[in-house]
Formats: sequence, structure tokens, C-alpha cells
Amino acid sequence: MSKKGQHVVPSADGWSVKKAGSARATSTHQTQAEAIEVATKIARNQKTELYIHGRDGRIRERNSYGNDRYPPKG
Repeated sequence: MSKKGQHVVPSADGWSVKKAGSARATSTHQTQAEAIEVATKIARNQKTELYIHGRDGRIRERNSYGNDRYPPKG
């Protein structure tokens, strides 16, 4: 996992929200949508990254809620 941020990962009980580098889950949810909602709130509050993993464990989406080094122009 990345150095900073929140990860939404598959688990035996559904979907877990984990802080990067942590072995324990912050919370576990039945659906991925519920886990994404909670992880988004945490990432916005902490101004970090949100990583959403697919069932295969690979990152399928990433959102930045912190100080982006390459902000979009315009």
C-alpha cells in the first residue's frame, strides 16, 4: 500500500477501509459503495489520497483530496 491515504479493499466480510501501512481495518462494510463513502470522508478530512481496489486487489481508481502536486489548468 501507498505511504499515505485510505484504501478500500476486499475482505472476508465484504469491503474494508484501511489506512495505508496499517494491518487492521478502520471499518468493514457489506458493500463497496458504503466503504467508499466512509473512506472519502476520512480522506477529505485528512487531506490525503483515496485508493479504491477491485475484487482482484489491484487499484482501479484513485482520488486526491490533499495538496495535489499537479493541479489541473483552467
